[in-house]
Amino acid sequence: MFTKPEDIILTIPALMIAVILHEVAHGWVAYKMGDPTPKEAGRLTLNPIPHIDPLGTIILPGLLMLAGSPIVFGWAKPVPINPMNFKDLRKGMFLVSIAGISANLALAVLFGLINRALRHILPLVPEQLAGLLVIPLLIFTTKTVLINLVLALFNAIPIPPLDGSKALMSFLSYRYWELFYRFEQYGFIIITVLLFTGVLQSIIMPPLVFLYRLILG
Repeated sequence: MFTKPEDIILTIPALMIAVILHEVAHGWVAYKMGDPTPKEAGRLTLNPIPHIDPLGTIILPGLLMLAGSPIVFGWAKPVPINPMNFKDLRKGMFLVSIAGISANLALAVLFGLINRALRHILPLVPEQLAGLLVIPLLIFTTKTVLINLVLALFNAIPIPPLDGSKALMSFLSYRYWELFYRFEQYGFIIITVLLFTGVLQSIIMPPLVFLYRLILG
């Protein structure tokens, strides 16, 4: 639950890290594959301002926290990418599509390792220092692991415009690509219905629980 003020204070930066590095990863891989569009748009930066999407980065996460949802997620502004600039179109599409998911999984593992280290040193530090620094960091790293796992699993669902659909598309014949792009306008509606009917949570929860326990121990 995210009902306590301290929970919300620690969740916001955790979410910002997750969604911003997700988009930067997309842009960086696209740039490496030959597309200068993300760099020209100023999106290969860790400065949060160019990445913030009012709905996905602020409003939706805020509503989920206020509602006491056990899962909080959101998104940043999508990084502009022109696949026609890729040196290898199929390879570029696949690698760019999984870049954000990979970044979130890597962040989950990194903060999971930090969390484990903090738990080892917690009994060794003075009680006052533990309360002021170590315990808040434990809560923050736990939330960061959870949020990154949720984003990775959510984006892996093969419904346009989520990353999983683009990764799948890279294996299909080019004649099906237009169908995927046309379907994108309805994808958000489907995702919203799945979210509010609880179907999305039922899809995500089993792998989420498994990975969460695996990473944090």
